[in-house]
Amino acid sequence: MIRRDKINYYLDIAEAVLERGTCIRRNYGAIIVKNDEIISTGYTGAPRGRKNCIDLGSCIREQMQIPRGQMYEKCRSVHAEANACLSASRRDMIGATLFLVGKENESQDFVQYADSCAMCKKLIINSGIEKVIIRDTKQTYRIIEVNDWVEEDDSLTEEMGY
Repeated sequence: MIRRDKINYYLDIAEAVLERGTCIRRNYGAIIVKNDEIISTGYTGAPRGRKNCIDLGSCIREQMQIPRGQMYEKCRSVHAEANACLSASRRDMIGATLFLVGKENESQDFVQYADSCAMCKKLIINSGIEKVIIRDTKQTYRIIEVNDWVEEDDSLTEEMGY
C-alpha cells in the first residue's frame, strides 16, 4: 500500500468537510492545521439560524447572474475559510496552515483557480495563519504564503474577483 502524502491527506479531509456545504453553486471545505493537529474546520453555509440556499432552492447570486468573485455581499453563505477561522482561537492559528478545497456542485469538478476572496484573505491575514494550500486536482495543489497577500496587496488594484 502506498501511503498518502501529508498535504494531500489534509486536503482530502478538507474535501470531506465541503460535503456539508449548503451552497447551490459551489462548496468549499477548509481545515486549519497546526503542529500536525487539526484545530478547526469550516464549510460554506448560511449563518446559524438562517435558511441555506439548498433549503430555499435558490441562489440570489445565480438569479442575478453575478460572476464568481464579485459582489459577495449578495451571498447568503459564510465562506469555509471564515467559518474555520471563527471556530478557532487566534493563538492556535498563529503559524498554522489552512487547507482549502472547492468543488462545483453541478459537475463535482474541483473549482478551477480556486482562491480565497478579498474578505477571507483579510481574515486569514489577521488570524496569523502562515500558509494556505489549495487543491487544484486530486493530486496537485498550490502553496500560498499568506505574507505574499500582505506584500502584494490586491486591495490596492481595480481587479475584481479571483
